[in-house]
Amino acid sequence: MMKSKYNVIGVMSGTSLDGIDLVYVTFEFEQTWQFKIIHTETVAYNNYWHEILKNLVSYSLKELQQIDEDYTVYLSNIINSFIEKNNINDVDAICSHGHTALHQPENKLTYQIGNLPNMARLVNNKVVCDFRVQDVEFGGQGAPLVPIGDQLLFSEYNYCINLGGFANISFDHKSKRIAYDICPVNIVLNYYVKQLGFNFDDEGKIASTGTVNNELLEQLNALDFYKESPPKSLGLEWVNTNIFPLIDSFELDMKNVLRTFVEHVAIQILKVTNGDANASLLITGGGAYNTFLIESIKSRSSNQIVTPSNDIIEFKEAIIFGFLGVLKLRNETNCLQSVTGANKDHSSGKIYLP
Repeated sequence: MMKSKYNVIGVMSGTSLDGIDLVYVTFEFEQTWQFKIIHTETVAYNNYWHEILKNLVSYSLKELQQIDEDYTVYLSNIINSFIEKNNINDVDAICSHGHTALHQPENKLTYQIGNLPNMARLVNNKVVCDFRVQDVEFGGQGAPLVPIGDQLLFSEYNYCINLGGFANISFDHKSKRIAYDICPVNIVLNYYVKQLGFNFDDEGKIASTGTVNNELLEQLNALDFYKESPPKSLGLEWVNTNIFPLIDSFELDMKNVLRTFVEHVAIQILKVTNGDANASLLITGGGAYNTFLIESIKSRSSNQIVTPSNDIIEFKEAIIFGFLGVLKLRNETNCLQSVTGANKDHSSGKIYLP
């Protein structure tokens, strides 16, 4: 008989380089899926890893493979420390996203470091990981993968929006789950505010003192990606090619860069949701703490904007990657054709034993 209750550790590292999110969570199935968060932690990257991860797209394949080996050991040590610190002794699986090094689904390529088989030995636990590769092999974007969790764990909301390195959205439309990346968020805002000596713009205070540059805003909003139909996804390579050179060409004061980009993000999000009056929007991810960005969205929308508890804001993606691992263990669909554009729904990921 298949189990109905699972204790797993979900592990997530996003493109905004905020750190490694870990969550020890219980999932239980009784007609619907329920979850309970038991322990959480975010481990910030040290300077060494921050510099390497920031520049992953510039390394050769051989260099990436060595970085992958090193990162797998590094990630395993962090997981072991989390287990020891919290006296966790009942784990059905470690369910880890790894960290995206390359994401070029149009070239049938996606590569997340930290997903090597030796992780299972290093953490002495069953590991479920490498969730994106199979979807790309099936003709999909390999992203976003969170929507199955949105659908089954957060069904009370019309839209689930995560404001991380990128803004992504998921929602039900004509009995199908639709999801895609909307636009970059923290991957751009954090990049520019670091030039002022800060890791992030606390509550959007710096952006709030700036002025919108309408010409830059117009050119950002005119980028071809925003005209494409989903499924679609973004990566650091796209930002390096399309966003940074455009913004830099204007030579603006940093507060005006931040102000203009916040405006751009708000416009792109509302383009998606404003046609659905009185809908409820669940906002999670680090961007949910950007008060100025949230207020910019609220001021233009009749929708109900919900920012949940800090545990959900900060760890929703880690929770859902834990859930993807559970679905994989059950050989149940965790990757939706309607979301990624793959040729079929499937149960994605690899299972490694210690």
